[in-house]
This record gives sequence, structure tokens and C-alpha cells, in this order.
Amino acid sequence: MVNIGYNGLWGLLILIGDIWAIVTVLQSSAPNEKKALWIIVVLLLPLVGLILWYFLGPGSPGARRQ
Repeated sequence: MVNIGYNGLWGLLILIGDIWAIVTVLQSSAPNEKKALWIIVVLLLPLVGLILWYFLGPGSPGARRQ
């Protein structure tokens, strides 16, 4: 069995979350400029960008609850 440790596991979870965020942004009906901005934020700030996208981004579960 591969021992990746907790750091590797957290990194993998963040990567999966970032991919999910980018796919959701691309599928949203937001203007292309907003899509590009959110993708850049998620890519440059992986954990913070993912959290911001979840609560503020287009097509995010946080935006759908409002």
C-alpha cells in the first residue's frame, strides 16, 4: 500500500475540489470574463480560491442557496 501521509491526502482533496470548482464554473451561465476570473483565482490560490468560489462563485452550491 502506498503511504502518502496526511499532507498528500490533503493535497489530493484540494486538487479534486479545485477540479470540481473549475468544471462547475465552466458549466455556469456566468459571463466569460467572470468565468476566467474565477478559474484564475482557484488556480492561483488553491485552498482559499476553492473556499471563496464555494460561497461566492457562479454556479456554486453557496450561490444556489440564496
